This record gives sequence, C-alpha cells and structure tokens, in this order.
Amino acid sequence: MKPYSSAWPLALLFGALVVYASLYPFSGWRVQGVLPMAFLQAPLPQYWTGFDVIANLLGYAPLGFLLALAMLRSGWGHWSWPMAVGLPVLLSLAVETLQNYLPMRVPSNVDLALNTAGAALGASTAWVLERLGGLRRWTQFRADWFEPSARGGLVLLALWPMALLYPVSVPFGLGQVWDRLETGLTTLLEDTPFLDWLPLWGAASVPLGPLAEVLCVVLGLLAPLLMGYADMRSIPRRAGFMVMLLLCATASASISSALTYGPEHVWSWISPQAILGMGLALLAGLALLTLPRRLCNVGMLLSLAVSLSLLNRAPASPYFAQSLEVWEQGRFIRFHGLSQWLGWLWPFAALIHGVMAVARPAAPPRPH
Repeated sequence: MKPYSSAWPLALLFGALVVYASLYPFSGWRVQGVLPMAFLQAPLPQYWTGFDVIANLLGYAPLGFLLALAMLRSGWGHWSWPMAVGLPVLLSLAVETLQNYLPMRVPSNVDLALNTAGAALGASTAWVLERLGGLRRWTQFRADWFEPSARGGLVLLALWPMALLYPVSVPFGLGQVWDRLETGLTTLLEDTPFLDWLPLWGAASVPLGPLAEVLCVVLGLLAPLLMGYADMRSIPRRAGFMVMLLLCATASASISSALTYGPEHVWSWISPQAILGMGLALLAGLALLTLPRRLCNVGMLLSLAVSLSLLNRAPASPYFAQSLEVWEQGRFIRFHGLSQWLGWLWPFAALIHGVMAVARPAAPPRPH
C-alpha cells in the first residue's frame, strides 16, 4: 500500500485558495448578456501588465506541482502528469467562466493559457525531481528528521510562511480577526435582540504596550517552533529547524513589507520590540530543545492561546488599517486572499492540530 502524501491536503487547500483569489470579492453576481465561453474566442487583450502574466503563470504552478507530487507518491504512475495538468486546467476554465457573472472580473483566454502553462510547469518540475531521485531523497529526509505522525504539522509549517505575507499589526502575530468578526456580526445581528448578546470589546480595548508586543512576537515564533519540535526525531535536528524557522520568518516578514510599501521598505517591520522578541524566542528555543513531544504540543497550545487573546483584545492601529487597504486594492486584489485567510485561520488550525496531538496516545519511539 502506497503511503499517504501530505501533498494531497496541500493541493486541495491551494486549489481552494486559488478559487477564492479568482472570484474575490464574491459580490455583484449578475448575468451580463454574454455567452459563458465567449472569452475563449475573444481577441487578445490590448492592455496587460507583467504582474498579471507572472501571477497567472506562477499562481497555478504550485497546484500542478503538488498534484503531481501527490499522485507520484500514491502510485498513479504515468497518469500523474496529465492529471496534474488537466485538473488545474478544468479549475481555471471553471473560474474564468464564473468571472463572466462578476462585474469586477474579466474572463480571459490569455489567463487560461497562462494558468495551463503554470500547471504544466509545476507538474513537469515534480516529474523531473522524481526522475532525478529528488522525491526519494525527500522521503528519506523526512523519515530521518520527522516522526511518522508529522503529516498535519508539516502541512501547517509549510503554510506558515505564506500566512506571514499578509500584513499583521505585530510581527508574526497571526489570527487577529476579532475586529472584522465583530463588525460582521454586528451588521448581521443589527435590529435583532441577539445583538445584545455580542461581547463588544472595541470600546474598552487598549492598544498593546511595548512589552505586550514583545510577548506577542515571542509567542508568534514559539508556536510553529514547538509544533516542529513535537515532530522532530532528535535534538540536533530541532536546533537546525529552529535556525531555519527564524530565517524563514525574517524573509517572510521582509517580503511582506516590500510588497506592501515597496522594495525600499523591506526592513520597515524591524523595531526594538521585534528584535527583542526574536532574541527571546531564540533563547526560549534553545532552552526547550530537550522538551518531550507531548509537552511541546502543550506549550504550542499555550503560546497560541495567550497570543490570540492579546492580539484580539487590542484595536488595530490606523497605520495597520492603511496597510490592509494597500493589499486589498489594486494589483493585490488577486493575491491577498491567498494569504489573508491563512493569516486569519492558521493559529486556529494549529490549535486543533495541537489538541489532537495531545489527545493522541503516545507512540513508541523509533530507533534513530
């Protein structure tokens, strides 16, 4: 029996995010009097940008790669490449057709062609890696570094850097959703008796102080760090993972700043609180290298709970709100949904993963 591949849930999740980004903002649906497939025979657009070409080409490449990887590891053989390309093509055709009914969207045969090329590029990359033995070496690497039950944790850790691309009020502070949730619930429950049941925090919320920001930075890094520790097979591998995670966190925060404010502001996220928080997270990571697996999951749950409580009781600053407007308008309208929902939901998915890991019976240790 072929092993279950973590690429399957990643492919499904990425496909869902592609649909979200392609149909955002999901409002104004109407029949505009054109045939659904008319865009296939339409002339080439007169105006296009390099950003649109790159976004449509590379947007489907990970989906093709993940599908091909999942199928290759599941024993699909020669069917993996055509299926890994064909499924994204059908998805692209479906969302381009649905864009006919969204006034803010324009279906394009060029987008479909670029999506197809991107999926083929991703699937071909997976096939080349398979032929060169890269997938076999990754399987061996995973067996050497991670426990067999590490599938869910690996998926969440792979998504964490992308979640950091969406602007956050505190570096690495994911899951600050209460302001928007409160606004949505207030609108939904307006003129109903249930509005009084809603715990409105906005009037009494207090901005985070410098020490609270430092604590949020530390906890925002400790949560994925302890998640990785729980699945690592040895202390040296934990130490290597800690270094890689801190480097990845720095790169993701810098890319987010560059995308939001421009390349000249790539280091604008760095503040005394961020530097102190990262230093304390490094010291905590070193101190916790020998922590047992179950306690690592407990520590991750505590880190997430305290971090979410602090972030969601604090109001969003006007500066942070301006950053969100940059992302949610203009050219980021296609991209921000891919990281927005990850930034909102990643901590809650990690909470569920941690609870399930703590409740799971302890497995006997494997020989090193």
